[in-house]
Amino acid sequence: MKTTVIFVLAGALLGIAIASLVVPPALSWYTAPGGLPQGAQIQALVQIPEVIRYSTGRLIRGQLIGAAIGAIAGAVVGFLARARTQPAMTSRPTGA
Repeated sequence: MKTTVIFVLAGALLGIAIASLVVPPALSWYTAPGGLPQGAQIQALVQIPEVIRYSTGRLIRGQLIGAAIGAIAGAVVGFLARARTQPAMTSRPTGA
């Protein structure tokens, strides 16, 4: 049981680390305007607090999803490791 919990926690941390690397580039790609000619400037008023709230919320949501996926993967690895180390149960023949 202890091994499985360790694998779950390690998987969650690994998922958070991977999400921290993947989400910011994906977020910038998702919010970049398309179809503009090179060098064209976007005329827009930006509400900085709203942008910060949006981007940090998406980053934290991505990290939460990464942690959940990592924890599930860690649980699977932990159960498989536990199944390999435990000897198979054999039934005793009853004497006759």
